Amino acid sequence: MAKTIQLAVKVRDRAGKGAARAERRQNRVPGVIYGDKKTPQLISADYKSLWAHVQTGRFLSTLVDLDVDGTRVRTIPRDIQFDPVRDTLVHVDFLRLGKGQRIAVEVPVHFFNHEQATGIKRGGALNVVRHEVELYCPAEAIPDQIDVDLTGMNIGDSVHISQIKLPKGVTPTIADRDFTIATIAGAGPEIEEEAEEEEVETEVIGEEGEEAEGEGEED
Repeated sequence: MAKTIQLAVKVRDRAGKGAARAERRQNRVPGVIYGDKKTPQLISADYKSLWAHVQTGRFLSTLVDLDVDGTRVRTIPRDIQFDPVRDTLVHVDFLRLGKGQRIAVEVPVHFFNHEQATGIKRGGALNVVRHEVELYCPAEAIPDQIDVDLTGMNIGDSVHISQIKLPKGVTPTIADRDFTIATIAGAGPEIEEEAEEEEVETEVIGEEGEEAEGEGEED
């Protein structure tokens, strides 16, 4: 299951652009905690500490225990805003989580046993349709990743969400169709020609066998 990280934040007394700019001048990132039917709370986080977590690429699917001036608040990041020119952090939103709450979260897909995939060994390639899948799950049971075993997959084969064993209580947010996660695609015309040649060869062998059988009957 997804790990939980700790992050110390401070309460902000003032809202507005001027107050937010003042926080940034002090190398802090303004933000807000909302949800769980409670009043939104203005906060700010140390830029360097927050940036270290954002750089992991998993921040938006990680539980965060915020230390709000000594009070622990269980949250999950819901939005990170960047400066469009300098690409620096300018704002962060956290969703406050209540006990037993279920949430939608993007979970990365991990593929393994590439060397055991027949299609890849024949020169095909793994075509990833979804690098992440959005799942609806208990906040305390967010999967680290979705594992896809490529063993035995041939060119033209696909992996659908129905083939993935998800943890108990975890379901895809897309429930109206069996969507594709990945396929094994041919490497080009050479693969198709090879397949056609194999089919033709099989047909010729079959015809010769029939002719031999006929000659035996005439004798």
